[in-house]
Amino acid sequence: MSRLIKEALETVRDLQEVGVVSKQTLRDFEALAVPPPTYSAAAIRHLRENFHVSQAVFAAYLNASVSTVQKWENGEKKPSGAALRLLSVIERKGLEVLV
Repeated sequence: MSRLIKEALETVRDLQEVGVVSKQTLRDFEALAVPPPTYSAAAIRHLRENFHVSQAVFAAYLNASVSTVQKWENGEKKPSGAALRLLSVIERKGLEVLV
């Protein structure tokens, strides 16, 4: 993360603390400023297995195909965009947040 983005993020957090910026605005800014983490094939499999769900069930939560989840877990493909954000949310908040 660049120095400029870090400073902007710190400023927005400070503004939220004093009540000038809402929590939602802070969350929106963080979502745009902080890139989602990357996930290896093993990390995706581990995440899915931690929730004790099949590839089909995991795919349904992510609105992805079973084939896509299989390819992620085999390292043939890497998740990107919205899928990365969803994986990040699932990792932090659990599958139930998507229900």
